[in-house]
Order: sequence, then structure tokens, then C-alpha cells
Amino acid sequence: MTWFTSLDPILQALLATCFTWLLTALGAAMVFFFKSIDRRVLNSMLGFAAGVMIAASFWSLLAPALEMAEGGPLPAWVPAVLGFLLGGAFLWLVDHILPHLHIGLPDTEAEGIKTHWRRSILLVLAITLHNFPEGLAVGVAFGAVSADLPSASLAGAVALALGIGIQNFPEGAAVSVPLRREGLSRTKSFWYGQASGIVEPIAGVLGAASVLLIKPILPYALAFAAGAMIYVVVEELIPEAQQESDTHAATIGAMLGFAVMMTLDVALG
Repeated sequence: MTWFTSLDPILQALLATCFTWLLTALGAAMVFFFKSIDRRVLNSMLGFAAGVMIAASFWSLLAPALEMAEGGPLPAWVPAVLGFLLGGAFLWLVDHILPHLHIGLPDTEAEGIKTHWRRSILLVLAITLHNFPEGLAVGVAFGAVSADLPSASLAGAVALALGIGIQNFPEGAAVSVPLRREGLSRTKSFWYGQASGIVEPIAGVLGAASVLLIKPILPYALAFAAGAMIYVVVEELIPEAQQESDTHAATIGAMLGFAVMMTLDVALG
């Protein structure tokens, strides 16, 4: 790992988010082996992703943001609260502008600006919306390491990337397999599924670069990423996972996802 620690933080963020993108692609490749996913399995996958994102929002983002803000000109909670709310507000704005459609819903339930885009494109854009704050969170975490603050560590940033990557695997399958069921070929379903993760390296580089350029915004940036992730969890993942009458699979998945991410952060961070 010596070679990795010597890299520029922006390059570290790029490599880490390329790893999370790769896990999305591996998950999307499940379409070559399965034509459909049992709804309970899909719900547990979405619940797992929600659990990972909730845990990452606190352990990897909000807690360090509070620590970094201590001793500043404002009370420590102010940057965390402002950044958190701004992150949620940003995703709310994107949610209302970006055309997208959630898995399992009819075309009439498409959100964002009205378009005549194909259903498959709208389904992919819905998952792309999930992936942006994940990439941003990883990028900000690696950018924070360069600030030499006690609460930010390279191991913690790597743990966050691992956690996001792990939950991206089922998320990739949750895109590609339903697309196959919609009538697309296996190759197209895989291509669209992995493409939903391409935004993560872009967001990761933006997050790391913004922190390096303006270090005083670091607590706000960490909290911003947390707010964006929580918005996605509450607005997108949990409702999708709770569409069936039996919600136990989604709940168990969320508990396991939270436990996995908490373990990674505490053990490695």
C-alpha cells in the first residue's frame, strides 16, 4: 500500500471511486447469469445499500465533520448542520430536475423534467442519482486526509470506499436484471447497469479537488456529502425497498448493511 499512500489525494480519490464503479459493473454482470431477481432479494439488496449509506453518513462523514469544526469561529454543530441541510437541498433540486424512474413503477410515475426518453434510460438515471453522493463522499474523505487532521485517516477513507463498493455490487444487479426483464438484451442491460456508476469517479475527483482548493470548507463538505446520502436513502432506497407487503427482508438488509459499514469504519479507520 506504500505506492498508494504516496499518490496525490485527487488520484487516490479517482482510483478509489474507479474501484466502486468496478463493483457496480461486477454486480451488473449478474444479468449474464440471471434473468430475474426475486422481489424479496431485490428489497434486501436495496435495504443493505441503505444501511451502508446511513452508517457511512455518520461514522465516515458527520462524526469527522464535527471533530474538525471544533475550535473554529463557529460552534462545531453549525458547519455540520449547514452542510448536511445543503447536501439534502442539493439532491432535492437534482431530484426535481433530472428525469428518472424508479424500478417497479409505471412510466407515468417518472420524476423530474418531463421528457420522451426511453424507460431504460430513466431507470438508469434513477440509480445514477444514488451514485453521485456516494462518489462525492469518497472524494471528500480522501481530500480530508491531506489536511492532516487527526479525525481524518487514509484507512478511514479506504474503509468508506470499501463499504460503498460492497453495496454497489447488489446495486449494479438491481439495475441490470430489471432492465433485462424490461426486454433489453443481456449486453445492453449490463452496459446500462455499469454506466450508472460512471458518475462516481467524476464526483470523487470533484469532491477531493474542492476540499484541497478550499480547506476551510472541509467540515461543510463532509456534512454536505452526508446530507446528500441521507436524502437518497430516505427519498429513494427505503421507499423502493418497501414496495412489497413483506418488508422484513429490506429491514434485515438495512441492519446488515449498517453493521458491515460500521465494522469497516471502526476496524480500519
